[in-house]
Amino acid sequence: MKVFKFGGASVKDADAVRNAATILKLFPDENIIVVISAMGKITNALERLVDAFFYKNEDASIILNEIKTFHFDIVDQLFSDKNHSIYTELNNTFVELDWAIEDTPTADYNYEYDKIVSMGEVISTKIVSIYLNETGIQNTWQDVRDFIKTDNTYGEAKVHWDLTSQLCKSLKELQGIVITQGFIGGTSENFTTTLGREGSDYTAAILAFTTDAESVTIWKDVPGVLNADPKYFDDTIKLEQLSYQDAIELAYFGASVIHPKTIKPLQNKKIPLYVKSFLHPEKAGTVINDELTPLPIPCFIFKLNQVLISISPKDFSFIVEENFSDIFNLFAEKHIKVNVMQNSAISFSVSVDADERKLPDLIKTLEKDYRVRYNDNLELITIRYYDQATIDRVTRNKTILLEVKSRHTVQLVVRSLS
Repeated sequence: MKVFKFGGASVKDADAVRNAATILKLFPDENIIVVISAMGKITNALERLVDAFFYKNEDASIILNEIKTFHFDIVDQLFSDKNHSIYTELNNTFVELDWAIEDTPTADYNYEYDKIVSMGEVISTKIVSIYLNETGIQNTWQDVRDFIKTDNTYGEAKVHWDLTSQLCKSLKELQGIVITQGFIGGTSENFTTTLGREGSDYTAAILAFTTDAESVTIWKDVPGVLNADPKYFDDTIKLEQLSYQDAIELAYFGASVIHPKTIKPLQNKKIPLYVKSFLHPEKAGTVINDELTPLPIPCFIFKLNQVLISISPKDFSFIVEENFSDIFNLFAEKHIKVNVMQNSAISFSVSVDADERKLPDLIKTLEKDYRVRYNDNLELITIRYYDQATIDRVTRNKTILLEVKSRHTVQLVVRSLS
């Protein structure tokens, strides 16, 4: 068994879907679980739909019509027969979204988020599965919610590994190509959950672990894992090989090529992960495995739109263990991830992603017991295997507000001077 993952960019339009089909034709007579994300930027559109439904800040029906039009345009280009069953299948699926936004929202935003945003993956996999069958690539469509079972932590659900492993035994027995969804799971009550933003990589790892797959391949619009995001660097270098340890460090610090939770299930069973280009599938890409080879060059990770929060006791007493416990409990309760932290005798500073929904409430709650200051519109730069020259290079025309160094990694919270 192999596991492939096609992200949103690899199925963003009709030509991309055709290209995915071409890639699958390169692997005849193989058993492959194909994990597919929502098409293009549809997850972003569905997030807008959730906000419009939950907060009533936009007309939800207008956004839903945009989402429908996007998908039907792709279907029109893939299927010449306008009476094809795909149209009925898609209309029936969209009825679920129609019903969802007609209901009165519950008080739980994350529950509503998971119920609505998950439909992007359901819709994309139905289109791809039916198109593949139409073009002679036989496959079976499976609902991943029947296999990956989670708790009720909506927005970032935790996997019930024993039950999931038991249910996935039936996947191992399927022959040929299986099409299923990334990013989503299901609870014991059959409610839909999501595994965290960009969680389709994690889905691929879960299914590989539970089916004892020989490998996982993530198909991207880059030639492999690069030492920096090409949006920021013109002279990026492809890494031929990464250890699990370096990969998980880079993912944790925010490298967008791999979801942070992806590596651990693969490392547990020494399943290699390949990152390859869907534009040039014949090329080798990058392999991630258990070979502990230090990276030969520095790797750069940039996270924009950061907020640096400084927290100190109101009476200027010491920051002690009880304070840390209170503060971390609040961050966990508000579902806010700390990207970097630093403490002194009387203060504790953290950099977090700016989130208009979560941060104001966190700051308001912290201010009940602490003195809180913050700066926004900042950037977090992480360099793995750094030297002073690389630090100087990325901090040119920037003010460093916070710097944290370890043996192999430096993290810098900076503000641009321009």
